[in-house]
Amino acid sequence: MIYDFLVVGSGLAGASLTRMLLDSGHSVIVVEKRHEFGGNVYTHVEDGIILHDYGPHIFHTSYEDVWEFVNKHCEMYPFVNSPLANYHDELYHLPFNMNTFHELWGVKTPEEAMAKIKEESEIEHIEEPKNLEEQALKLVGRTIYTKLIKGYTEKQWGRDCKDLPASIIKRLPLRFTYDNNYFNDTYQGLPKGGYSVLIDNLLKGATLVNDTDYLKEKNKFDSMAKTIVYTGRIDEFFSFEDGHLDYRSLRFEKKKLDVDVAQHNPVINFTAREVPYTRINEAKLFDPYCENKNSTFLTYEYPDTFQEGKIPYYTLNDERNTNLYKNYADKALKLAPRFLFLGRLANYRYFDMDDTILEAKKLFDRLK
Repeated sequence: MIYDFLVVGSGLAGASLTRMLLDSGHSVIVVEKRHEFGGNVYTHVEDGIILHDYGPHIFHTSYEDVWEFVNKHCEMYPFVNSPLANYHDELYHLPFNMNTFHELWGVKTPEEAMAKIKEESEIEHIEEPKNLEEQALKLVGRTIYTKLIKGYTEKQWGRDCKDLPASIIKRLPLRFTYDNNYFNDTYQGLPKGGYSVLIDNLLKGATLVNDTDYLKEKNKFDSMAKTIVYTGRIDEFFSFEDGHLDYRSLRFEKKKLDVDVAQHNPVINFTAREVPYTRINEAKLFDPYCENKNSTFLTYEYPDTFQEGKIPYYTLNDERNTNLYKNYADKALKLAPRFLFLGRLANYRYFDMDDTILEAKKLFDRLK
């Protein structure tokens, strides 16, 4: 059988496009390298608790059509993400808002908070920031930078803040209201039963092949479809012929505890450089439907150097990588429309989940 489309990768990008193609009458085969489908949004249930295997993903968007698309394929329930930051056992609310400023300085009004931030930033005398550290100091001053930005950022990127480009934090969202809602989007929620429920519904009707590396059997799979949509690493697709793009990875350590609740907040970020992990997530606190009162899981999230065999999570969009990606993107354009590239790895760019679905929709509209 010759399929209309072969989609390489079953993460949110590939799965969303697959659903759009299937609903328009196309035949689709999906090839997934991992055993499970869903990419980094994969979830599974253990002891009645939905575990986010590759870190928690909170769906948030202000695009009504994206929200409708997701709700069409699973039941979403409201969830507001309100993480805490732990700095040497001091707790601060995130994102930066009046609660945070009160905890840092004891200020109570927006005017007092603005004045304190202005005072601290002006002391630094930075006109043209040359790196991330200078950019942060210019924006928010030394207290917020030291307690809530420096250590976390250096762990996340594996580099000193002085060695990171200022562009990473062109701006820092400061809210001068008492509001701990991490996102500003109109719609925020999680799929009932976990993201794998959503992924399964998006892929329903496609031919599914797992535990298979498309690139190792490329000629065979290419002969099976008229159009190939690739969602993996673009440099790997081209056999790294111009060089390797850089990524950061993550590793997760899961601990089961025989108590109802352990840390009492779904997400706590650890901002001190000395603490090796960046955050601890308590899975059951994301799910109001969880009935287990006897045990809980904590997942420790560690930033990691990327090597072959590890999962690439974050792109490093400095000048070198940006230029290298442009070379690969030019090569990819020459292969269209037979080969099309979709998603954060293929486009070497971080996408929020709603942006991922929008990119799939844009590609689908072009195909129409």
